[in-house]
Amino acid sequence: MHSPRPLIHPRDEITQTMSRIYGYRMTTTSGGNLSIRDDNGDIWISPARVDKGNLTRNDIVCVKADGTIDGLHPPSSEFPFHKAIYDARPDIRAIVHAHPVALVAFSICQATPNTKLFHQTHSVSGTVGFAPYACPGSEQLGTNIAATFAEGCDSVILENHGVVVGGDSLPCAFQRFEAFEFAGKTLIKAQQLGTVRYLDNDQLDIAHNRSVDLPTFEPDTAKPNERELRRQLCEFLRRGCRQRLLISTEGSFSARLDDDSFLITPTQKDREGLNVDDIVLVNGGRRELGKKASRAVLAHKAIYDSDPAIQAIVFAHPVNATAFSVTDVVFDTRTIPESYVFLLDVDHVPYGVQYLADGSIANFVSSKSPAAILENDGVVVAGKSILDAFDRLEVLEATAEAVINAGSVGTVSVMPDAVIAELRSAFNLG
Repeated sequence: MHSPRPLIHPRDEITQTMSRIYGYRMTTTSGGNLSIRDDNGDIWISPARVDKGNLTRNDIVCVKADGTIDGLHPPSSEFPFHKAIYDARPDIRAIVHAHPVALVAFSICQATPNTKLFHQTHSVSGTVGFAPYACPGSEQLGTNIAATFAEGCDSVILENHGVVVGGDSLPCAFQRFEAFEFAGKTLIKAQQLGTVRYLDNDQLDIAHNRSVDLPTFEPDTAKPNERELRRQLCEFLRRGCRQRLLISTEGSFSARLDDDSFLITPTQKDREGLNVDDIVLVNGGRRELGKKASRAVLAHKAIYDSDPAIQAIVFAHPVNATAFSVTDVVFDTRTIPESYVFLLDVDHVPYGVQYLADGSIANFVSSKSPAAILENDGVVVAGKSILDAFDRLEVLEATAEAVINAGSVGTVSVMPDAVIAELRSAFNLG
């Protein structure tokens, strides 16, 4: 992962990123620490014993290259292992350490998650490693972790402790941390369903090597409808990230503008941080000048071209529904009336169909079949508006979580055919 030239002060980068990690419930009030090493060799780090849920820029500590400290508080007690990592890996410029529950589960089982569940997660997480236990804050812990990073690892599970990831910037390290935890969460959920299916190297290459090079055009002044759809897309992308239906490096969201045009998220940008100017207008198979559309743009176009009733589409990776995508377990919506009425029957799409340029993804998604599970790649949901598509995504994830949880309660009892027929009649489902 290569990051753009940083323009935000390290104090602000650290406070903003910690706020996000804490808001996502990926660490606790007292747990975890973040740092940035600047070009001068100074290390900016979160402080010791300050509420992670209420961190301010003035709380951030700078440990100068000569060892002197500038700040209102002492640096994190874990500073020694941050410095040890930077000394071992000059390419690393930022570090995230936290205690997200899924990766902590792996750490206390002396295991590492296999990130080959998904192509993007495998790519973003980088090389995975494991560091043996040592007392927090000790030089030995720094030695153990730095040795693992020196082997070329980027995401490291700490035995009975948590996780540390490094990157060439704090946004890169955060995205790596988030993707790694996502892999861990999904794997735990999937193992409750059945046998987990991983991608082989050829399958990873299919996704990694795909590219979309649309011709460009310069659009006219945006009309109020386009401006409103851009606003809604950004609003629901932020909501989706905060509700953990989307993650920063995965997924795409689009909205139809007219018969031949739609708006879509860009590629390689943090989903939660998108603004209206980032959204890409696609018209007649051309992309807005100066912007790169999501690499899923052809799949979105195929679905729109196939079904005029569809007005919005989201490709997403909510953990519970995505767990079904890495197993052969059928996703059954006949659980409660809302699930069936909103989702109908959910297809499973063979791996890679959504990457093809032949439009075959439209065979699996329509207004009569608005949701599908993508093998080892999350889900796709369509709707008659941005709100409708998002609502269905929420119902899909809630249904998946309920089914997984039900396995701990007893045997799942689905609604019989007579009830389904009644629902189809009562709600005009055809």
